Amino acid sequence: MAVAASSASAQESPRLADNAPDRHIVVPGDTLWGIAGKFIQEPWRWPEIWRLNKDQIKNPHRIYPGDVIVMVTGEDGKPQLKLAKSLKLQPREYSEAVKNEIPTIPQSIIEPFLSQPLVVDPSAMDKEARIIATQEGRVYLGGGDQAYVVGIREPSELWQVYRPGKAMLDPDTKEVLGHEAFYLGTARLIQPGEPSVMEMVEVKQEVGKFDRLMPASRPELITYAPRRPEAKVEARIIAVYGGVGTGGRYSVVSLSRGSRDGLEVGHVLALLRSEKVYEQRNEQGERELVKVPPQRYGLVFVFRTFERVSYALVMDAALPLSLADLVRNP
Repeated sequence: MAVAASSASAQESPRLADNAPDRHIVVPGDTLWGIAGKFIQEPWRWPEIWRLNKDQIKNPHRIYPGDVIVMVTGEDGKPQLKLAKSLKLQPREYSEAVKNEIPTIPQSIIEPFLSQPLVVDPSAMDKEARIIATQEGRVYLGGGDQAYVVGIREPSELWQVYRPGKAMLDPDTKEVLGHEAFYLGTARLIQPGEPSVMEMVEVKQEVGKFDRLMPASRPELITYAPRRPEAKVEARIIAVYGGVGTGGRYSVVSLSRGSRDGLEVGHVLALLRSEKVYEQRNEQGERELVKVPPQRYGLVFVFRTFERVSYALVMDAALPLSLADLVRNP
């Protein structure tokens, strides 16, 4: 069975974590990344220690609360993780309702970025459905109010309402990669036509004339196993969410590369501080420039891709990250 990360086959096996346990009992709140980190120092190399092949990489082991994961020695003498059995847990502790498969990374942190339209291609904005009029007597719409919409081209019942925001620029070329979109709320189609009639179901911010809509999508559980990109990738951080230009572990960042550049959900990239140039005086008192090469300080996990932009979750960071930092193949 071929190991998923084929380029890692020439490297040494993943190093065991300090005080790695012989077994781990899965509990609600665990993630595949976190479980791997209990056994190995590089949790993104989990497919290797689970011996996943390329066909399994998008559909890794289904793991649930109560499952017991053990570390054994494989036939090749290398450590290997296996699913041993499931414990019968007390109903008062864990109901069947919470016995859901364990996600790869913390789902609660990334869920808004999965369900809301946060990046819009400039060429697509003019084609999106848009509000041309509001309910009589309303300048801005609230829950239960109606809007008149043109451009409905898909048979979707629920629609997300958004407002185009600022352009997302490539830090190197200054090229527009997309536009951030501000999520305003959700609307339900109640009368098809041109215009169609929409009823506002949920309103997060004021909704009005000329705001746009796109079909609502259901967030998917991120179960892709972590892996390095097969092709060379280099990008920069163009935005950090939830902070003022800086962030750390579990921050969500946008990257200046997307699906057309080969990025896929599940790809892991190394975080590097951008190259810095300092001016100082040498022993002769002369001024000289000193270049400090990029410094690796963490890892990010790509969880959503657009054509030219991607979203990633910072899984590890030894330094505060900042705009224009680099990401590369680990």
